[in-house]
Amino acid sequence: MSTKATQAPVVRGGARFGLSRGMLTVSVALVLLLGASVVAAPTSVSRSALLGTLPFAAVLAIVAIGQTLVVQQGGIDLSVAGAVSLAVVITTYVPAGTDGKLLGALVLGLGVAVAFGILNGLLVGWRGLNPIVATLGTNALLYAVVLGISGGSPRRTTDLLRRVAGGLSLGIPNSVYFALAVVAIAAVTMKLTVGGRRFEAIGANPVAAAATGLPTTWYRAGAYVWAQVLYWLGGVLLAGVIAQPTAFQGEAYLLPSVAAVVLGGTSLLGGRGFLVPTAVAAVFLSQLEQFVLALGVSFAIRTLVEAAALTVGVALYTVDWSAVRRRLAASSARHETAAT
Repeated sequence: MSTKATQAPVVRGGARFGLSRGMLTVSVALVLLLGASVVAAPTSVSRSALLGTLPFAAVLAIVAIGQTLVVQQGGIDLSVAGAVSLAVVITTYVPAGTDGKLLGALVLGLGVAVAFGILNGLLVGWRGLNPIVATLGTNALLYAVVLGISGGSPRRTTDLLRRVAGGLSLGIPNSVYFALAVVAIAAVTMKLTVGGRRFEAIGANPVAAAATGLPTTWYRAGAYVWAQVLYWLGGVLLAGVIAQPTAFQGEAYLLPSVAAVVLGGTSLLGGRGFLVPTAVAAVFLSQLEQFVLALGVSFAIRTLVEAAALTVGVALYTVDWSAVRRRLAASSARHETAAT
């Protein structure tokens, strides 16, 4: 085997942890939002409100990290809603309120998540199907299983999961610690390991990566598997945070997960991912929803606000603003020339 075939494409700069454009943008946006919340809706930043918001922000951060892995490979995962909902249903229905059966339910849920991740990986990675079509079909299968298990009816979570996922430690929701662990592990793996750097390089230029002999199909498929694992974890935490979650609890996480990825600065075309900014963007979106809710607006308006945040993120990171400025300057110069 040649040395060339076993080497990954070089990612210039190595492991870079500097302040990215996405991190700067979303951090400033979060600070401004908190300031607006203090002035216009102080109840949205009260201690009780923050304790209610942070667990859902943590779940969104975990789910968004999974979505980021898929987006880094140039794909998108529309099976988020079904995956999170199925994790919630398995975690609540299989134990039937019995703490002793919780571990078995978690193992079963994880196995199912891996199976659906492999399915997505086969469809997108090996069969080459469009990610939107493939994951949309998988989402339908996931919801079929959800309805088959639950019949669409909610069920209460176990007391043990409620204490572990929904409790507090040092005054901070336990779910936040899970989210911090996920973000830290994912960021370190991505930036400091050979596999992580290869993962980014393959997403940035799969043709060049394949030319060097890297198993691009495996990495692309693996992104969907790890994404499903993170959706499962988010669903498990969600089942512990909410005492009696609905069977369709994951429906609220598709658009926000994509919005968090985009606001965090990760390109929808694939390549380098920004995991920490994605988590911060999840906090921003959760607080934005709490802020809008405190203002007393309808659910439709809250959905439009989330869509607007996604649109702004796409505009910030995909539009070549330098080219726009050059064109405006050229147009202005032509007008001045015509006027003289």
